[in-house]
Amino acid sequence: MNLLRENPVLALFACLGLGYLVGRLRVGRITLGGICGTLIVSMLIGTQHVSVNSDVKNVAFALFIFSLGYIAGPQFVSNLNAKGLRFGVLCALEVVVVLTMAYGFAKGFDLDVGTAAGILAGAATESAVVGTAQDAIGKLTGLSHDQIVQAQNHVATAYSVCYLFGLVSIVLLTSQVFPLLLRIELPEASRKIWERMRGDDAALEADEEAALPALVGRTYLVSQGEGSTVGDFERVRDDLVTIEGVKRGEKVLAAEPTLTLRRGDQVLVVGRRAAVLDAGHELGPETAGVPGLDSPLAVRQVVVTNKEIAGNSLDRVRAQDGQYTGGVYLTAIQRVDHQLPAVGSTELHQGDTLTVVGSRGRVDRFAAKVGATVRQDTTDYIYISLGICVGVLIGMITVHAGGAALALGTGGGCLISGLFFGWLRSQRPTFGAYPPAAAQTMKDLGLSIFIAVTGLAAGPDAGALLKEYPVLLPAAGVLMVVVPAFLSLFVGRRLLGIEPPILIGAIAGQQCSTPAITSITNVAQSSVPMLGYTITYTLSNFLLPLTGPVLVGLIGS
Repeated sequence: MNLLRENPVLALFACLGLGYLVGRLRVGRITLGGICGTLIVSMLIGTQHVSVNSDVKNVAFALFIFSLGYIAGPQFVSNLNAKGLRFGVLCALEVVVVLTMAYGFAKGFDLDVGTAAGILAGAATESAVVGTAQDAIGKLTGLSHDQIVQAQNHVATAYSVCYLFGLVSIVLLTSQVFPLLLRIELPEASRKIWERMRGDDAALEADEEAALPALVGRTYLVSQGEGSTVGDFERVRDDLVTIEGVKRGEKVLAAEPTLTLRRGDQVLVVGRRAAVLDAGHELGPETAGVPGLDSPLAVRQVVVTNKEIAGNSLDRVRAQDGQYTGGVYLTAIQRVDHQLPAVGSTELHQGDTLTVVGSRGRVDRFAAKVGATVRQDTTDYIYISLGICVGVLIGMITVHAGGAALALGTGGGCLISGLFFGWLRSQRPTFGAYPPAAAQTMKDLGLSIFIAVTGLAAGPDAGALLKEYPVLLPAAGVLMVVVPAFLSLFVGRRLLGIEPPILIGAIAGQQCSTPAITSITNVAQSSVPMLGYTITYTLSNFLLPLTGPVLVGLIGS
């Protein structure tokens, strides 16, 4: 251990590597995950008095929480509507219940502020609460430096125990117990919603791929239907197929809307398989591939920024204005790093990333109407640094309410600034680039480093706290998951009328539990539960971290 004590960099990355290795361990459907594994390993190593400078922890947490807000910003703002606020009831319920229960445990068992905050963070399975609570504890007056350090270490210890029991509880509840209580077969219920969204298209299992691709191109010899224009041909078919090329004799013609088809023309028709086959019956016999007629299609990722588009499905947009959507085919929808059903009936939100296929001109018109094309720009460090600076300044603001002094701290301030800067970037994609892959990497790395340093510092005090509360910590971890989850199940189903698979995903989202939604989608063999998860996940990612300073302010006063 002397080697680790003398080499903080080695100690830090040893915790990360071993922690993520432990996090891969699987018990049934449940895995600990890299963050929980890192905390356990770092606390064990920390018992040998191995430490890393706390400034490393503060920098890492600022990067993590800002990146978290930046990624979620566009979705958070887009969810501030009737539908989003409907799901927001579940998030509000989660926040009120866990905050009340944590405060009750603190008063009922005379817990110190650090232990109470750790119970809140672990039971809510929200790692960000650890940072915001520790930051708030550091600003408490009336405590000595040693008392502050001990309370901050207790946050990590209580979090680690409660997180383990909370994680197991939310995974089992959402993937196993709730489907039984709702009297549904999760795969079948998800399949029905999927089929309704897709219309006549057949639904596929999670491990299946269509033997016949949905988007196809075929060439036909015009022997009937001559005299109609390309535009008329596409219009009567609701722009579900497009003519991408016409060969007349030895000459290849541009498929302009005004071009009139003649007998003997060879045409390339692109679109959904069923629509292409139907269109072919009205053109003539199918032919083998025609040299020179094949037209490459552009594949683009487009971010939704147009407020008129957000809140509508692509089918509705196409019906309202086919000029911009005709000949453009949706193949994927990504929201907050999660894949949603790529069908025309999925409601679009600001910040959604759509993968579309079509001719270059059509895709360009679509992107200009819907939002902006995703470009692989380099990270704008000026913009990111400005955002973090603004967040730190916001966190310094203190509000006195009665006898409590409430401050968001660096964590809460950077979260709010991240939300704003991320939303602003989605509205003005010409500046402030923070590529999704870079933001996700910084978020994960920042949290991992923060947790590792926190665990090392908490190691020496962990044993004493676990001996003092051997039953309370596990019990609190279970109860603070079970109570809000059951309340949300009742409210969501009986009062809000949310469909069961989507509601189960939303309950996982209100806990910000990625392992839970992974287990749910595996059981459901469908991405349908993601429709609820992405909304509550985004809202809770903003609300839950703010509960740390609130609880610290209430108890610390």
